[in-house]
Amino acid sequence: MTSPMTKTQPELAAEDPFLWLEDRNGKEALDWVHRQNAVTVAELQGDPSYQGAFETALDLMTAEDNIPVGAALAGHVYNFWQDKTNALGLWRRTTVASYKTDKPEWETIIDFDQLSAKEGVKWVFGGASRLYPDFDLCLLSMSPDGGDASEMREFDIATKSFVEDGFRAPASKSGFSWLDKDTVIVSAAFEEGDKTQSGYPRVIKLWRRGTKLEDATPIFEGEKHHLAVGGGVEFDGDKRHVLLGRTIDFFTSHSFLRLASGENRRVPLPDDATDTAVFKGQLVFGVRSPWTAPDGTPCLPDGLYSVDFDRWIENGTFGPLETLLEPAHRVSIAGLARTQDRLFINLMDNVRGKVVVCDRTDKGWSLKPVGLPGNGNVGISHAEHFGSSVSFSFTDFLTPSSIIWSDDDGEMLQTVKSQPARFDASPYISEQFEARSRDGTMIPYFVVRRRDQTGPAPALLYGYGGFEVPLLPGYAGIRGRLWLDKGNAYVQANIRGGGEFGPAWHQAALKANRQKAFDDFAAVAEDVVRRGITTAAQLGIQGGSNGGLLTGVSLTQRPDLFGAVIIDVPLLDMLRYTELPPGASWIAEYGDPSKPEEAAWLGVYSPYQHVAANAAYPPVLLMTSTADDRVHPGHARKMAARLQAAGHGKTLFFEETEGGHGGRGDRRPQAAQTAMRYVFLQRALSTEPKSGSRFSENPVLD
Repeated sequence: MTSPMTKTQPELAAEDPFLWLEDRNGKEALDWVHRQNAVTVAELQGDPSYQGAFETALDLMTAEDNIPVGAALAGHVYNFWQDKTNALGLWRRTTVASYKTDKPEWETIIDFDQLSAKEGVKWVFGGASRLYPDFDLCLLSMSPDGGDASEMREFDIATKSFVEDGFRAPASKSGFSWLDKDTVIVSAAFEEGDKTQSGYPRVIKLWRRGTKLEDATPIFEGEKHHLAVGGGVEFDGDKRHVLLGRTIDFFTSHSFLRLASGENRRVPLPDDATDTAVFKGQLVFGVRSPWTAPDGTPCLPDGLYSVDFDRWIENGTFGPLETLLEPAHRVSIAGLARTQDRLFINLMDNVRGKVVVCDRTDKGWSLKPVGLPGNGNVGISHAEHFGSSVSFSFTDFLTPSSIIWSDDDGEMLQTVKSQPARFDASPYISEQFEARSRDGTMIPYFVVRRRDQTGPAPALLYGYGGFEVPLLPGYAGIRGRLWLDKGNAYVQANIRGGGEFGPAWHQAALKANRQKAFDDFAAVAEDVVRRGITTAAQLGIQGGSNGGLLTGVSLTQRPDLFGAVIIDVPLLDMLRYTELPPGASWIAEYGDPSKPEEAAWLGVYSPYQHVAANAAYPPVLLMTSTADDRVHPGHARKMAARLQAAGHGKTLFFEETEGGHGGRGDRRPQAAQTAMRYVFLQRALSTEPKSGSRFSENPVLD
């Protein structure tokens, strides 16, 4: 008998009884979705606890006293705001002085509920590129369904209106930025010829005011198999650099400087350079793997280095490199941001945040820590590129978020916003433990639980473990109210594949080594049971996107470890994921199933192919979105159908019809999904089953 991992993709497709569910908007597939949704809504929204959970979630998502996080630019703080009255949101601004008060006086720029009512489209705000130096003209991005594909229109903040006969482009995954008032840099993904195989921009063009988009002039291209291209203007003091980039895959890229002559000159950095910034004539960068610079300087991951960029522009050669930040054990770089006169480095030290501020003078680099609270998650909220304001966020699992503001490059700090507590944190404790994975690696994880817990309690374990993305401590009022306050515990795992400890932590679970991430997650599950925090029957798991793959694999590999599984917007058919756009963009993370040797390791764990009829699976809830144009809903649909067809009736499926991959848009459906998740967990992990079963055995809906 031929195993799935040795078959070609066409062979697998021919044998797949649920391939028709990959037809995103096909009538047969959507009819199936609607039937599934009806069952899940009846099961979860019919629970007596649902309405209260929904109202709590919606109240907290739309509370008037939520922090209006904003970014300062030219004397104003800009913010996007949603509440119960403004479901689709307001893009608005206030003065910096007003922002610091308890009740800022906001000026509405665009009311998206009014715009949507006028045009008959539920527009979801996607951001705006503003024109230097006045910043009134914008290239406004709006999604018609909450997905990644967005329409672009030119907008004038001063008149609060779209510019008549201004720049405008239909919905796509293209990118737009200003070159000057009459020229836009377009990273184009409109026609098939413009797109990479992942569906992202392949060609960069210059679009002149008053001309047609299709007549824009190409200035830069990538290959069809590359991930994407992109371009924009980088200001460094009074210097303006036009930078173009060719992203080969998720972790490698080539950067180019466009010279006045029209030449695109390659910046001679390694392909896996990361954390780049241009600051005071210096090009700052990090690396994902060791690299020796032309002058012999060794560059190591988790360090930062700089070279004289102005000199390279002038004569085309890199001078000597300088070490800006030495690597340190379990310290990694979370990101860079700059004001006009300072460079800020956001660091993670054993999954806790801190910020260092840097200056550059004729004597070289100087560094000092910013005086922020310790032992929590510290981030850079904004840094004003053309000014001196910078703000920081601080939170942990039991401390509500706050915004700490500085008008002088981080010297004087003032807490200007603090979110009110959403639950009483005094009964709880946050702890950090380590679990030993299968290969002996120690995997850190956090536990939040009651101080007086004397025996095992229901617990939710959350994980991600991919794409060099870290999971950091963070306050969640909804989790506190709907989960912790019911006597339950929360666990967050920092497994390999993530970015908690820099590139090496990520690379340890890359491609053929993916199983290590799954082993790490299982090790954390076993460890919380061993410590008596919970039992396997009381342990639920949740993950989304790549985390949905994690929980899908956990379901099929170790169903004995868990009492409930939530799989959100997931990848699950890893032998066909590249056939569902933009799946090909993730080959650098997972591998290429069209290559037999790589299909072999993908096939070993691909959850969809490993559903077994004779396995004792715990209750499963799969959630996705029809409008998700990042991870195709076919993954979740097919997995639910296969589980049900194999006789696993405790499989619930729900698909939202709008909101995209991140659930953008109206908060009401987001609150409904959140409430359903917690109802599902409480029912599945309760120690007192109702009527002999916590879930009805749902019929297979084919």
